[in-house]
Amino acid sequence: MSQTQQATTVDVAIIGGGLVGASLACALGGLIETERARVDGRESDAEPRAPLRVAIIEPNSLPSVDDASTYQPSFDARASAIAYGSRRHFARLGVWPAMATEAAPIRHIHVSERGRLGATRLHAEELGVEALGYVIPNAWMGRTLHARLGSLPIDWRCPARVESLEAESGGYRLTLDSGEVIHAGLTVLADGGRAGFKERLGIESDHHPYEQTALIANVEVSQAHAGWAFERFTREGPMALLPLAGRRMELVWTHQQGAVDSTLALSDGAFLERLQQAFGDRAGRFRRVGQRHTYPLSLVTARETIRPHLAILGNAAHALHPVAGQGFNLALRGVMDLAAAIEEARANGRTAGDPRTLASFEARRAADTHQIVRFSDGLIRLFGIDHAGLGHARAAGLIGLNAVGPLRRTLARRAMGIER
Repeated sequence: MSQTQQATTVDVAIIGGGLVGASLACALGGLIETERARVDGRESDAEPRAPLRVAIIEPNSLPSVDDASTYQPSFDARASAIAYGSRRHFARLGVWPAMATEAAPIRHIHVSERGRLGATRLHAEELGVEALGYVIPNAWMGRTLHARLGSLPIDWRCPARVESLEAESGGYRLTLDSGEVIHAGLTVLADGGRAGFKERLGIESDHHPYEQTALIANVEVSQAHAGWAFERFTREGPMALLPLAGRRMELVWTHQQGAVDSTLALSDGAFLERLQQAFGDRAGRFRRVGQRHTYPLSLVTARETIRPHLAILGNAAHALHPVAGQGFNLALRGVMDLAAAIEEARANGRTAGDPRTLASFEARRAADTHQIVRFSDGLIRLFGIDHAGLGHARAAGLIGLNAVGPLRRTLARRAMGIER
């Protein structure tokens, strides 16, 4: 750091400006606006409290968000399923109206096991909502979040990289690749776990490989999907089809470890034939496939998600199997719970990094995280057991679940993120 360069002090430093980090910055930006309004409304002789100071550090350059009309999602645009409860959170952040313009609603969900008669169907109309969830291109979610941040009093460092992170009295000292130093009362790791900060701080994670690989691609189908999402369990692993705009659907196709290479090597035509054989005709005929991407699947959970002056969010805290589409929704609930804990702390005269603030955050998150991790992991293990007797029991369970309305609606509300 040069002699003329001054260190910066903030209440909260967010490492990572992706979907999770940007969502937290939007939530805290709203809190800053509220605090500033309260200061402006006080009598002149009242003792004002300085509004929250927040910095977000993102190493990757971001596309311009000035002109939304230039956004043109490609056929291959990656997308995420967000639950109805996440829609509510995005509405609170002030981004849902813009985000909804590229959102494909999930109005029905069909869950089945290949080769078995049982199936469960969930319908939005049973819950009295427009949709059980939505599928939104990741790039558009990021674009709307960053556009919102542009209107909030948030201190951006982008592109900028945190070179070192050191605990100090009252917080952490962050040194950026520019040489700038930031002193943060609370540091939030929202980097997806890719930057290795957990390891540098001695925070261990539990890794449970599923010995499976997910193949992701967009496909075009011959008939309108009408908002149907499909989850099908097979011997090789689960398959999911999620509705996108038009007649496109996002495919998540799980392969046993080592088996995905042969599928990747297929021509488009041969790939579509194999997919048709594996999935069946319920979604219609598969007409086109885009670029195919793969990544190995594991359950990764950090053994610590808080320390004094430190919090961990998103995939850095827990990376789940995509079978139930709960990863980002769980992360977003963590974002909102941390923002609520910080707001409560400041109302009671405590700092964002105070151990009591973070203990309140962890108490809010513990049960939800435990249930979702057990649920998604349990589904993989239950449907991954190839045993005739258990297969019949699973089929009977799906039939029974479909027949029992209250139980089916309870499952739907949990999947929607509106009942914990």
